Amino acid sequence: MDLEYTVSTQKSYRVAVDAVVAAAETHGFRVQFVHDVAATLAERGFPREPVTIVEICNARYASEVLARDITIGLMLPCPVMVHEQAGSVAISTMKPTLIAEFFPHAKLEGVAAEVEAHVIAIVDEAAS
Repeated sequence: MDLEYTVSTQKSYRVAVDAVVAAAETHGFRVQFVHDVAATLAERGFPREPVTIVEICNARYASEVLARDITIGLMLPCPVMVHEQAGSVAISTMKPTLIAEFFPHAKLEGVAAEVEAHVIAIVDEAAS
């Protein structure tokens, strides 16, 4: 099983970050935080190409999985990463169905598949 889902985009890095935020909201996900990872690293003397992680969460899904096992919160919210390498911009996410494998007793397969469908759609829409 692939751990992540990545799509290249012709959009600029900054436009791609904004597109992730907009697509998340369209799918009923709230943006919890936007981490400019490259800026944080540069402040510490480690410059690199742009990397931003957009944390997204849907309250209904989060509530459902936390009710099954509170420690699933260690894997929330869902990260969507926009990154640029050698002038190419891509959008990546970890597949939410992986959570079901880490917590088999919680029987998350159905809800994880629903969340994954949304998150992949968010990535695809942001990239297009």
